[in-house]
Amino acid sequence: MKHMRISCFAVISLILLQRACGQEFQDLDFESASLSPIPPGQFGGEVSITNALPGWTGFLGTFQVSQVLQNNFTLGLASIDILGPVWSYGGIIEGQYTLILQPGGNGMYQSASVSQTGLVPADARSLQFKGSLNSSCSVTLGGRDLSLIPLGASANYTLYGADISSFAGQVQTLAITALAAPNTTDYFDSITFSYSAIPEPSALSLFAICVLGLYIEPKKPKTVQATPMNAAVLSLSSRAGFRHRYGVPDLGR
Repeated sequence: MKHMRISCFAVISLILLQRACGQEFQDLDFESASLSPIPPGQFGGEVSITNALPGWTGFLGTFQVSQVLQNNFTLGLASIDILGPVWSYGGIIEGQYTLILQPGGNGMYQSASVSQTGLVPADARSLQFKGSLNSSCSVTLGGRDLSLIPLGASANYTLYGADISSFAGQVQTLAITALAAPNTTDYFDSITFSYSAIPEPSALSLFAICVLGLYIEPKKPKTVQATPMNAAVLSLSSRAGFRHRYGVPDLGR
């Protein structure tokens, strides 16, 4: 009986440990925000990052923030912003909310970043997100910079992807950073862990060349109108070229 109690306790402890350490990533599409709508045509103010970006931690430079801007921007300073659920001026990529990272500062520029720790799905082969990037940005997983590859584009975003197959089934920290620079706005949305692999750059280049070739009309050879005059010229030039190439003397002179 004693051994059974110990075994049950060990199993329960292991389950609780796995749940604590292996929590799935939250709010990757930024649609879990709990914010009051700002009246159309108006700008908002500061809101709790817990309500705006549940599961995420925000940093300006190395300083952790507890507030972010809703439906508003800064004019030069670094900030973390969220658009939605009502926004009249464009910029929401998908759904009701979109994340904005604004690097900036007064001379001493700061980065803007968000991060969270979670369990990478066991079958994940790539990380993908939709973004409109206007400055240098980095996406890291487990502290390693991911090599982002553009996979497609729409009117208001580019679909980016990176290979993360080596992290599958692991608990890692995902961080998205707009690197320190003069004030810009970088938009992020719809982050997903996908079972689809990212094509090799060489394969993407070959595919692009093939697609481009479909739209390039081959040049047609220029034809010369046959007339007595140009026929004589062509005949003379052809014979001259033949004599020159093979060293045949001109016996017609």
